[in-house]
Amino acid sequence: MAPVSLNDAHQLPLWRRPAALLTLMAIAMPLSFATWSALLNNFVIEAANFDGKDIGVLHTVREIPGFLAIGVIAVLLVMREQVLALVSLALLAVATALTAMFPSMGGLLFITLLSSIGFHYYETVNQSLQLQWLPKDRAPQMLGWLIAAGSAATLIAYGAIVLTWQAWELSYNFVYMVSGGLTLVIVAFCALAYPQFESPNPQVKKFILRRRYWLYYALQFMSGARRQIFVVFAGFMMVERFGFEVHEVTALYLINLVANMVIGPVFGRAVFKFGERNTLIFEYVGLTVVFLLYGGIYWFGWGVILAATLYVIDHLFFAMALALKTYFQKIADPGDIAPTAAVAFTINHIAAVFLPFLLGYLWLISPGAVFGLAAGMALVSLALAMMIPRHPEPGNETVFGGVMAAPAE
Repeated sequence: MAPVSLNDAHQLPLWRRPAALLTLMAIAMPLSFATWSALLNNFVIEAANFDGKDIGVLHTVREIPGFLAIGVIAVLLVMREQVLALVSLALLAVATALTAMFPSMGGLLFITLLSSIGFHYYETVNQSLQLQWLPKDRAPQMLGWLIAAGSAATLIAYGAIVLTWQAWELSYNFVYMVSGGLTLVIVAFCALAYPQFESPNPQVKKFILRRRYWLYYALQFMSGARRQIFVVFAGFMMVERFGFEVHEVTALYLINLVANMVIGPVFGRAVFKFGERNTLIFEYVGLTVVFLLYGGIYWFGWGVILAATLYVIDHLFFAMALALKTYFQKIADPGDIAPTAAVAFTINHIAAVFLPFLLGYLWLISPGAVFGLAAGMALVSLALAMMIPRHPEPGNETVFGGVMAAPAE
C-alpha cells in the first residue's frame, strides 16, 4: 500500500484518515493494559502472596522500559513510527494474554517486563504521532475525544467483568486472554486497512536535549514521580486496607471510565479556552489536596467512601495532563517531536524506576507518609506550571522568555 501524505489524507474516507487510526489505537491499548491493571492487585495477592514491598518491586521492573524509552530513537532508524506503534501494541496484547500463566514472583516480573516494553514504546510513539498528525488549533479538543474513546471501549470490558466475574466464576486466565486477543484483532485491522501516513516534517532520528525545553522536561519528571504513587499505591490501598474484591475494584474503574468519557472532551475545551498554564495550575492544586486527604485516611482513620471518591477524582485530574502535550506541541520545532517524545518519556520514568521500590518499604512503615510525599511533589509541579507563559511558542517557552532569551539548543 503506497504511503499517503498527511496533506492528502483528507481525500480518504473518514474511517481511513489519521484521526480514525489514532482513535482505534486509543481503543486497543486500554483493552489490554487497563484490564491487566484492574485485575493485577487481586491477582498478585491471591496467586503470589504479594505485600507492599513486592508490588513496589513489580512496578519498578514495569517502569524500566519507560526509563529506556529513549531507545525508540534507534528503532526509528529501521522502522516507521506508525509500524512501531502497532508492533508495540501487539507485544502488549500478547503479554497481557499470557499474564495468568506466570503466577509467581519471577514469572510475573518476566511477563510484566514484556508487557511494559510494548506499553511504553507504544505510548512514546503514539504521543509523537498525535502531535504530528493533529493540527495545533484542534489538538486539545481532539486529544480530549481520544481519551473519551479509550474510556468508552474500556467501559465495555470493565462492565463485562463486573457483571460476569462472580456470576460466571471467571478465571484470571480467561479475562487476560480475551482482553489481549481483542487488542490483537484491532492491531491486525489497523495494519491491513490503513496506509502509511507521511508527515510533511521529517523527524530528527538522533538524541536531542534542548535547553529551551527545560521546563517541559522538569514537568515530565515531576509528572512521572507523582503518577507512580497513584498507580502503584492508590489501587493497592483499596485491596489491602479495605478488602476490595476484583468486581469491586473494577466497578471503581468503571466510574473512572464514565467520568473520563464525559470529562475528557470538557478538559480538551478547557485547555483550548483557558490555556495550558491555567489548566495545569488547577490540576496540581487539586492533586495536592487529594494526596493530603489520602494521607488522612491512614493518619485519622477516614473511611472507604472517601478513599473511593478520592480515587475517582485523582484519576480525573491526571486526564488533564493532555495540557502538557499541547504545551510542548506549541513550543517545539516540528522535526523535534519524535526524538523529544522519546527523551521526555525517559525523563518521565527516571523516578519511576526507583520510587516504587523505595516507597514500597516506606509503605510498610507509614502508608500515609507515601501520600504526603506525593502532595509535596504536586506542589513542586504547581510551582513549575506557574512558569508556563499564557501563550507559549518557540522563543517564549517560559514566563522568563521576554526577559531572558532562550538558547537555540
